[in-house]
Amino acid sequence: MTKILLRPAVETDLSILYQMQLDPEAVAMSAYPAKDKGEFIRHWEGILKNRSITARTIVYKEKIAGHIICWKEKYEQRIGYWIGREFWRRGIASAAVTEFLLLVKIRPLFAEVANHNLASKRVLEKNGFTLHDEGGKISMYKLEK
Repeated sequence: MTKILLRPAVETDLSILYQMQLDPEAVAMSAYPAKDKGEFIRHWEGILKNRSITARTIVYKEKIAGHIICWKEKYEQRIGYWIGREFWRRGIASAAVTEFLLLVKIRPLFAEVANHNLASKRVLEKNGFTLHDEGGKISMYKLEK
Protein backbone atom coordinates (compact mmCIF):
# COMPACT_ATOMS: atom_id res chain seq x y z
CA MET A 1 0.00 0.00 0.00
CA THR A 2 1.26 3.46 -0.90
CA LYS A 3 2.21 5.43 2.21
CA ILE A 4 0.26 8.68 2.47
CA LEU A 5 -0.77 11.02 5.25
CA LEU A 6 -4.24 12.52 5.55
CA ARG A 7 -4.26 15.69 7.60
CA PRO A 8 -6.95 18.32 8.09
CA ALA A 9 -7.07 20.70 5.14
CA VAL A 10 -5.98 24.23 6.04
CA GLU A 11 -6.06 27.58 4.31
CA THR A 12 -2.34 27.46 3.45
CA ASP A 13 -3.04 24.36 1.27
CA LEU A 14 -5.38 26.27 -1.00
CA SER A 15 -2.82 27.81 -3.37
CA ILE A 16 -1.45 24.34 -4.22
CA LEU A 17 -4.92 22.78 -4.51
CA TYR A 18 -6.00 25.70 -6.70
CA GLN A 19 -3.10 25.12 -9.11
CA MET A 20 -3.91 21.38 -9.31
CA GLN A 21 -7.50 22.02 -10.41
CA LEU A 22 -6.29 24.23 -13.27
CA ASP A 23 -4.54 21.34 -15.04
CA PRO A 24 -6.48 20.77 -18.30
CA GLU A 25 -5.85 17.01 -18.35
CA ALA A 26 -7.03 16.63 -14.75
CA VAL A 27 -10.11 18.75 -15.48
CA ALA A 28 -10.91 16.55 -18.48
CA MET A 29 -10.68 13.43 -16.29
CA SER A 30 -12.89 14.90 -13.58
CA ALA A 31 -15.73 16.26 -15.73
CA TYR A 32 -15.84 19.32 -13.46
CA PRO A 33 -14.68 22.69 -14.77
CA ALA A 34 -11.79 24.52 -13.15
CA LYS A 35 -12.74 27.46 -10.94
CA ASP A 36 -11.18 30.92 -11.13
CA LYS A 37 -9.09 31.89 -8.10
CA GLY A 38 -11.76 33.94 -6.33
CA GLU A 39 -14.44 31.29 -6.79
CA PHE A 40 -12.06 28.53 -5.70
CA ILE A 41 -10.96 30.38 -2.54
CA ARG A 42 -14.57 31.26 -1.57
CA HIS A 43 -15.64 27.65 -2.15
CA TRP A 44 -12.83 26.27 0.01
CA GLU A 45 -13.19 28.87 2.74
CA GLY A 46 -16.80 27.68 3.05
CA ILE A 47 -15.62 24.06 3.22
CA LEU A 48 -13.04 24.83 5.91
CA LYS A 49 -15.62 26.66 8.06
CA ASN A 50 -18.32 23.99 7.76
CA ARG A 51 -18.03 21.52 10.64
CA SER A 52 -20.29 19.01 8.87
CA ILE A 53 -17.72 18.61 6.05
CA THR A 54 -14.66 16.41 6.52
CA ALA A 55 -11.81 17.71 4.36
CA ARG A 56 -8.33 16.24 4.37
CA THR A 57 -5.19 17.14 2.48
CA ILE A 58 -3.37 14.15 1.01
CA VAL A 59 0.38 14.28 1.65
CA TYR A 60 2.78 11.98 -0.20
CA LYS A 61 6.53 12.11 0.44
CA GLU A 62 6.04 15.42 2.28
CA LYS A 63 4.30 17.06 -0.71
CA ILE A 64 0.63 17.94 -1.08
CA ALA A 65 -0.69 15.39 -3.56
CA GLY A 66 -4.37 16.38 -3.44
CA HIS A 67 -7.42 16.38 -1.22
CA ILE A 68 -10.31 14.16 -0.18
CA ILE A 69 -13.61 15.39 1.19
CA CYS A 70 -16.97 14.17 2.53
CA TRP A 71 -20.07 16.38 2.46
CA LYS A 72 -23.86 16.07 2.49
CA GLU A 73 -25.69 16.77 -0.76
CA LYS A 74 -29.47 16.71 -0.44
CA TYR A 75 -30.05 13.43 1.42
CA GLU A 76 -26.80 11.70 0.51
CA GLN A 77 -23.32 11.72 1.99
CA ARG A 78 -20.78 12.14 -0.80
CA ILE A 79 -17.05 11.75 -1.07
CA GLY A 80 -14.77 13.21 -3.67
CA TYR A 81 -11.05 13.52 -4.18
CA TRP A 82 -8.58 15.26 -6.43
CA ILE A 83 -5.05 14.07 -7.06
CA GLY A 84 -2.55 16.35 -8.76
CA ARG A 85 -1.50 14.94 -12.13
CA GLU A 86 2.16 14.62 -11.13
CA PHE A 87 0.99 12.11 -8.48
CA TRP A 88 -1.17 9.90 -10.72
CA ARG A 89 -0.53 6.15 -11.11
CA ARG A 90 1.17 5.74 -7.72
CA GLY A 91 -1.71 4.27 -5.69
CA ILE A 92 -2.21 7.56 -3.84
CA ALA A 93 -5.95 7.86 -4.53
CA SER A 94 -6.61 4.25 -3.49
CA ALA A 95 -4.59 4.68 -0.30
CA ALA A 96 -6.32 7.98 0.50
CA VAL A 97 -9.82 6.53 0.03
CA THR A 98 -8.92 3.46 2.13
CA GLU A 99 -7.65 5.64 4.97
CA PHE A 100 -10.48 8.17 4.66
CA LEU A 101 -13.09 5.41 4.97
CA LEU A 102 -11.61 4.52 8.37
CA LEU A 103 -12.15 8.13 9.43
CA VAL A 104 -15.60 8.69 7.90
CA LYS A 105 -17.94 6.01 9.24
CA ILE A 106 -21.15 7.30 7.60
CA ARG A 107 -22.83 4.84 5.24
CA PRO A 108 -24.07 4.73 2.63
CA LEU A 109 -21.55 6.95 0.87
CA PHE A 110 -21.85 8.05 -2.74
CA ALA A 111 -19.22 9.16 -5.24
CA GLU A 112 -19.58 10.51 -8.77
CA VAL A 113 -17.04 9.68 -11.43
CA ALA A 114 -16.74 10.62 -15.08
CA ASN A 115 -17.50 7.53 -17.17
CA HIS A 116 -14.22 7.85 -19.08
CA ASN A 117 -12.14 7.98 -15.87
CA LEU A 118 -11.39 4.27 -15.55
CA ALA A 119 -8.63 4.80 -12.97
CA SER A 120 -11.00 6.57 -10.59
CA LYS A 121 -13.64 3.87 -11.10
CA ARG A 122 -11.01 1.27 -10.10
CA VAL A 123 -10.11 3.30 -6.99
CA LEU A 124 -13.73 3.25 -5.86
CA GLU A 125 -14.26 -0.42 -6.71
CA LYS A 126 -11.08 -1.46 -4.84
CA ASN A 127 -12.53 0.30 -1.81
CA GLY A 128 -15.86 -1.54 -1.92
CA PHE A 129 -17.99 0.92 -3.91
CA THR A 130 -20.37 -0.55 -6.47
CA LEU A 131 -21.99 1.03 -9.49
CA HIS A 132 -25.27 2.56 -8.34
CA ASP A 133 -26.43 4.56 -11.35
CA GLU A 134 -24.77 4.95 -14.73
CA GLY A 135 -25.55 8.21 -16.46
CA GLY A 136 -24.44 9.67 -19.77
CA LYS A 137 -21.20 11.33 -18.69
CA ILE A 138 -21.19 10.56 -14.96
CA SER A 139 -21.73 7.38 -12.96
CA MET A 140 -22.72 7.24 -9.32
CA TYR A 141 -21.00 4.71 -7.07
CA LYS A 142 -22.25 3.64 -3.65
CA LEU A 143 -20.61 2.15 -0.57
CA GLU A 144 -23.07 0.34 1.69
CA LYS A 145 -20.90 -0.95 4.54
